[in-house]
Amino acid sequence: MYEDITYVLLLNRMLERALSINSNLDTREGSLVWLGNAPAAVELQNLYIQLDTVLNETFADTASRPYLIQRAAERGLSPQPASAAVLQLTITPATLHLALNTRFSIGELNYYVSAERGEGVYEITCETPGEAGNDYGATVIPIEYIEGLETCTVTALLIPGEDEEDTEVFRQRYFDSLNAQAFGGNRIDYIEKVNAIPGVGGVKVYRAWNGDIRPAELVPPEGVSEWLKTVQASEEIKAWLTKVYEAGINNKLTVGGTVKLIIIDSTFSVPSPTLVEQVQTAVDPLQNAGEGLGTAPIGHVVKVEGVKSETVNLSFTLTYQQGWGWEDVQSYVEQTIEAYFEELSETWADQEQALVVRVSQIESRLLGVSGILDIADTKINGLAANYTLNLDYIPVLGEITPATGTQSL
Repeated sequence: MYEDITYVLLLNRMLERALSINSNLDTREGSLVWLGNAPAAVELQNLYIQLDTVLNETFADTASRPYLIQRAAERGLSPQPASAAVLQLTITPATLHLALNTRFSIGELNYYVSAERGEGVYEITCETPGEAGNDYGATVIPIEYIEGLETCTVTALLIPGEDEEDTEVFRQRYFDSLNAQAFGGNRIDYIEKVNAIPGVGGVKVYRAWNGDIRPAELVPPEGVSEWLKTVQASEEIKAWLTKVYEAGINNKLTVGGTVKLIIIDSTFSVPSPTLVEQVQTAVDPLQNAGEGLGTAPIGHVVKVEGVKSETVNLSFTLTYQQGWGWEDVQSYVEQTIEAYFEELSETWADQEQALVVRVSQIESRLLGVSGILDIADTKINGLAANYTLNLDYIPVLGEITPATGTQSL
C-alpha cells in the first residue's frame, strides 16, 4: 500500500516544504537543510515499510503463521498439533508378554508398547510425533534386552502420524469456518471434529444411512405378541425380543437420527480397524450409541466405516527410446501411476461422485517418464475407457501388463 512512498519522495517533499517557507534556503545535497532532513526521511521511509507489514499481518489472507494463529484464536481455532504414528508389532513366541512402555528402535526413531492386542500382537507408538514415524522399513531392535524374545516385526501401520498442520491448510480451514458454520451436529460440525482426530485424512457424512427401511415396516404385525410367548430361548434373548416388540408396537422405531461416517486415513489409504474403532469411540461409542457421550449430539446414532479399495489393473503398449526396455522403466511407471492414484484418493473426501481413473491422465503422465516415447492401447481393467470406481472406493494399483513394444530407431 505504501510502496510508492520512498526515501527520495519524502526528502523532496520535506525540502519543498522548507523552500515554501523561505525560498532563499540552500537545499542542495550536503547543505545544512539537506543534512537536517535526510536522516528524518530515512526513518519515515522505515516507518511506512513497517506500516505495510502491520497491514499484511492484520488480515488473515496475508498474515504470517504467528499472526494467523492469533487471528484464528479469536474463533477458537488453532493448528492441529503433530501426532504420533501407531504401528502393529508382532513377536515370537506369541506367549511372551511385553510390559507396557517397552521400547524399540526402528531406524532413527524410538517406539514404546502402548497396548496389547493378544497372541503376540502389540501396538507401539512413536516417541517422535509426525509423519516420520510412518516409515517402518528398517529393522526393529529392542532398546533393552528382552529375555525369551525371538523375533519382532512391524506388520501394519495402524494410525498414521501427522506433522503439525501446514500454514496454508490452516489458513484455508480458518476461511472455511467463516463460510460454513459448524454447529450442533450439522454436516460441517461432523467434518471438522472427525478431521481433527489424529490419523484421519478426510471424511464423508451420510444422513439416514438406513433410509431404505420404512418406519411402517418396523411396526409388528398381528400375532407377534402370541408368537413371543412360544419362543424357546434364553431369558436374555426373550427380554431383547420383548423390548424390540414394544418399541415397534409403540412406533418408537424410526430411521431418523442415524449418521454414517466414511473415513480415509491421513496417508490417503484404507484406514486400519484400529483407527476406525478409535473414531467410532470418539464420535459415538457403540456401547452407548445415541447417548451423546462422544462428539455426536445426543440422539444421533453414528456408524463409522473406512473407505474401501478397488484394484485397478492396467495394460498398454509402449514405444521406448533406443536402448530402453520394460525392465528399465517398470519401477518409474509404477511410481508414476501410484502417485496419480494417491492424488485421486486425496480428492475423495471432497467429491460426492465416485472417483474416475482416466486413460488420458495415465497416458500423459507416462509420457513424462524417461525412456518412454509413446503409449497406445491403454486399457483399465480390460476396457479401453475411463474406469469409474464404486462409490466410496479408492484405487489401488494391481497388475501392469505392458504389450510388446518397439524401440525408436
